[in-house]
Amino acid sequence: MKKSFLIIYLIMLGLHSSAQVKLDDFGRIVLNAYLPDSILLPTEAKSMLLTKLIQIANKNGISGSQANPRFIITAYANVGTKDIIAGPPQMFAEDIAVTFLIGDAFSNTVFANTTLNIKGVGTNENKAIIDAFKNISPKNKDLLALLEEGKTKIIDFYATQCDFILKKSNSLAEQFKFEDAIHELMMVPETSKDCYFKSQDEANKIFKKKIESDCTEKVKQAKLIWASENTEGGAIKASEIMISIIPSENCGLEINKLTEEIKTKLQGDEQKKFEFNMLEMQKRYDTYQKKLDLRNKILIEYIRAKRQTVIYNKIYW
Repeated sequence: MKKSFLIIYLIMLGLHSSAQVKLDDFGRIVLNAYLPDSILLPTEAKSMLLTKLIQIANKNGISGSQANPRFIITAYANVGTKDIIAGPPQMFAEDIAVTFLIGDAFSNTVFANTTLNIKGVGTNENKAIIDAFKNISPKNKDLLALLEEGKTKIIDFYATQCDFILKKSNSLAEQFKFEDAIHELMMVPETSKDCYFKSQDEANKIFKKKIESDCTEKVKQAKLIWASENTEGGAIKASEIMISIIPSENCGLEINKLTEEIKTKLQGDEQKKFEFNMLEMQKRYDTYQKKLDLRNKILIEYIRAKRQTVIYNKIYW
């Protein structure tokens, strides 16, 4: 069953990012196309080979994403015989062995590999190599077998590493790195059923902890403001902070307590302004609550605070 995710907006989480993550990138197996800078190919030929890797992943429904950069599909090419065909125009024929590999870029582990022997013809060596790469079909039977073996190994990875993943995510949560903890759990694909359901349950628990932590911290800020400024202005400043809170079960009681304290202190129009802000907060809370009720549980989309391009700098395949 396709998952739904609660979208917690960046302004509510205090995060900022211009990068986008598709919801269905979570919980599915993805492969990120990658070629090392050290690969010995002309620039245009290297670009064509990278494009072909992307096509292989796209055409078979496992294209990569920023959501999970761990698993990659890469390749290297060995140029064999080079023949010159008399012209005009003179042509070059290249025999090339291209080895495709799927693996874990973080642990530097190869899961599967296969080699295709291809040929290309062009008016120079570079064009001949590009022509050879163009002839690689994403539906080649050996590539399909490679992808199937790679996906099976990735599923096996999550099956054997599930306990470690759960422990790591809990350790991150204990350090208040809630987004990172949730991200670890959300990356478990649905095809790894046992680990997937365990991870979903744990992600829900950690998300609740994050909401509680965020709520508690903001209530503390509101209390400090009100304690230092028992006036209409202090009340408005405190309420502006509380408006941004997604109330948790426990922390919500603290919000109500502070609200009543401020209302008791204020009189007349001042109290009305404060009550208006509290109503606005309730409206926002109701909006989030409706999203929570989509599956009668808290559902999560992880939006990372530190979104950046992953640099694979230790690939020795």
